[in-house]
Amino acid sequence: MKRLFFPTLLLAALTHSAYAQDHRFDPPWNKPPESKVMFTVPGVDNVPDLYGDINDPQLVVFFAGNQFMCIDELLAAFKQQYPAYQRVFAETLPPGILAQQIEGGSLTLGNMRITLQPDVYTAGKTRITAMADRFTRTEVYAYNKLALMVPKDNPAKVHSLSDLGKPGVRVAMPNPAWEGIGKRIEEAYVKAGGAELKHRIMDVKVKDSTTFLTQIHHRQSPMRILYRQSDAAPVWYSEAWYQQMIGHPVSLVTIPDKHNITATYMAGQLKNAPHQQAAADFMDFLVSDKAKAIYRKYGFDI
Repeated sequence: MKRLFFPTLLLAALTHSAYAQDHRFDPPWNKPPESKVMFTVPGVDNVPDLYGDINDPQLVVFFAGNQFMCIDELLAAFKQQYPAYQRVFAETLPPGILAQQIEGGSLTLGNMRITLQPDVYTAGKTRITAMADRFTRTEVYAYNKLALMVPKDNPAKVHSLSDLGKPGVRVAMPNPAWEGIGKRIEEAYVKAGGAELKHRIMDVKVKDSTTFLTQIHHRQSPMRILYRQSDAAPVWYSEAWYQQMIGHPVSLVTIPDKHNITATYMAGQLKNAPHQQAAADFMDFLVSDKAKAIYRKYGFDI
């Protein structure tokens, strides 16, 4: 028995260790900018939601996090159309965190403290409207709706929002405390199954740990699905679309319009923008046909 037991235990430990070091689906999923030294270490030194030139930028944009997939093409097209701006810095953190950063004037990520002030901030209509006194100009530029992201073979057989309330179905759910999508998903739960469904997913299942509340849903939700830590994740349609676009083993489950909601994305030019002309030019670009085509490519409505 002993001779069988210890090798089995060792094998289990090694298997767990290998799984713990499995980073094959880790971000960044975008193409990083070119440098003489390319040094990204998955799971250790990896900063997927900060983009571009943090030193002396000519434009600073804080994007709602779920738009990270558009950044490469969007900023490249902007630089081509406005060649005077080549040093651009962007963040794609959750919009609530970005709002706190604007309010507080800084953000610390790991050992790095960022004190750059944004020229343009994008978020859902509700948040931009609530912060209206901070902007000289606002524009609507894209729309989105909800979908469910599941592993490729959908082992939990999740086909609707109601299925997320089933015992044992593990849900990756954006935390409504700082993710605007969280509150919108809760609205969809009520549409699909009343207050009882919302209570089951957001109270009962949070307590028994079958609902996991994310801190950065546009990163954690896909990763939890890809590493099979969760069975389903309510996300913006564009996020599930993008994961399929880059060949990751996920499936997209559509949500009928009667249970769905629509997000309206708005951009605001800050009154205290350090680069006022660059901000104005980027606002013009964001509502241009070129920018809209990029958003459409990545699953947004325009």
